[in-house]
Amino acid sequence: MGAHKPKRIGFKLDMTPLVDVAFLLLTFFMFTAKFKSEAESEQKFQIKRPVASPDTAKLPERGVALVKIGIDEKGDTLTYYAVISEKDRKSIYTAQGVDPAEANNAQVTVRDTVTLANLVLQTRRTNPKIKFMIDADKRVRYGRIEQVMNTFRAQGATLFNFVTVNRSQQG
Repeated sequence: MGAHKPKRIGFKLDMTPLVDVAFLLLTFFMFTAKFKSEAESEQKFQIKRPVASPDTAKLPERGVALVKIGIDEKGDTLTYYAVISEKDRKSIYTAQGVDPAEANNAQVTVRDTVTLANLVLQTRRTNPKIKFMIDADKRVRYGRIEQVMNTFRAQGATLFNFVTVNRSQQG
């Protein structure tokens, strides 16, 4: 009599968790995949953007024309024009018909953009190397500063700076 083989017992493998994991992985990869747009695939170069850092240079002692825009106690926006160099200041102010009471002052009141345009143009004629700067209160609306910038540009003063405060000096 021969050896009797034990009867084989079958086993069942539950595939449900495996299918669940497969679908979770599939949806994960579908949602995280990034497809290139047509513009990116057609682009033959890479753009390297410049890194900006604030210029911490001090305001020059001469050769500067400064437009000051501030807000007084009543909440009105006031604009002044100041030429740092005394020699240039007199010729600019007198040529533009500035109020005689203000002509000897370091700064004159600017009542409208026409006056500012005339002052900028006369400043450029008097000293072509002069640097233009805007010194504005941070509460002044951007539209007012944009008017000044557009006036500068219209008179050919396309290079100008903004006077700012270093973060460590802020109070």
